[in-house]
Amino acid sequence: MRYGSIAPELFIENRRRFTQLLPPASLAIFHSNDIMPTNADGTMAFRQNNDLFYLSGVDQEESILVIFPDAVLPQYREILFLKETSEHILVWEGYKLTKDEARAQSGVPTIMWLDSFKSVLPALMNEAENVFLNSNEHIRAVVEVETRDARFIKWIREAYPLHTYRRAAPLLHQLRAIKSAEEIRLMRRAADITDKAFRRLLGFVKPGVMEYEIEAEIFHEFLRHGSRGPAYGSIIASGANACILHYVSNDRECKDGDVLLMDFGAEFANYAADLSRSIPVNGTFTKRQRDVYEAVLRVMKTATANLVAGNQIEEYHAAVGRTMEQELIKLDLLNESDVKNQDPAAPLYKKYFMHGTSHYLGLDVHDVGAKYRVFEPGMVYTCEPGIYIREEGLGIRLENDILITASGNDDLMKNIPLEVADIERLMREGR
Repeated sequence: MRYGSIAPELFIENRRRFTQLLPPASLAIFHSNDIMPTNADGTMAFRQNNDLFYLSGVDQEESILVIFPDAVLPQYREILFLKETSEHILVWEGYKLTKDEARAQSGVPTIMWLDSFKSVLPALMNEAENVFLNSNEHIRAVVEVETRDARFIKWIREAYPLHTYRRAAPLLHQLRAIKSAEEIRLMRRAADITDKAFRRLLGFVKPGVMEYEIEAEIFHEFLRHGSRGPAYGSIIASGANACILHYVSNDRECKDGDVLLMDFGAEFANYAADLSRSIPVNGTFTKRQRDVYEAVLRVMKTATANLVAGNQIEEYHAAVGRTMEQELIKLDLLNESDVKNQDPAAPLYKKYFMHGTSHYLGLDVHDVGAKYRVFEPGMVYTCEPGIYIREEGLGIRLENDILITASGNDDLMKNIPLEVADIERLMREGR
């Protein structure tokens, strides 16, 4: 693992909290993700199922975690099933966890090889009344590939049709929304690596460079600091490309006079950072670019101040929208009279700011959690307002990652340059 060891107490506590949410006689089963094919005999890089990682810390394919707190035999209350290694696997695929290593990494006392799962399962099912199974229930997920979880759900319901089957996802959504101190430490590390990449870019970006060259600089900095790479597809959007919200082609030349919108973040120990910055390709904003940038920055500061315990996402977004309206009026993009008479269900500011301001962040860049849950200490949200003026070929978005605390909030990216003067100074110094 590039990220080193994580204390097993994190995963022990996560399982304890999960167990507290289970009704009596409940068995929960979690599967790792599949290794996904590309073409011929190629495969994509493995990425662990986040729920299994959250509960076990195991970052290895073909793994199954069983949690059964009411099992009669103590050794069956937590079981981790792993792929057994061999000399052939060692030579062709590389090192796999031993039982002792998996026990030390996860804190799970009982480690078994994967091929014993179906021989152990009947004893577990005989005692269980409720069976909690997992699936991807993110509200924005579009799942067209049958997952290992989905295949298992079909098999077990046919093999054991008389049990009561329950959804594990809502319980994990409830738990994962609140980050522990150790999770925050890992997320700070992801933010620190992202900071290093951004500062590298301030000395690299200039007219004539290609967007993909900038992306390569990001990869370089991520990998050299122990990240496996980006937490999501990096957006490197110069000029009018910045008005395409999910632009990932990254294949255009950055030109003198362009503003470059970059949205990227490092993954560290499976946890995500999520940063957006907009910088002048030639090192100096024009007056119009600066005015729009400062407007976005003021919205960002106002929004950040409202990411506090007790607030709620709908009220929060409504307040951000009102602030954005005033900024767009100042920029002569909206008319004050039109705003006063607008349809509240279709606010005019959406023409220039069409996405939400914040989302959960954690193991997923759009992390799981109930959308309408009141903000609580331990939640981490992005704050990412933007203004996109297609007729001017100008798009500016600014984004930091905000931890909600008992006394307000803590910007995990507060050390990453944000003010216009700092951006321009660092670009001059880097050349």
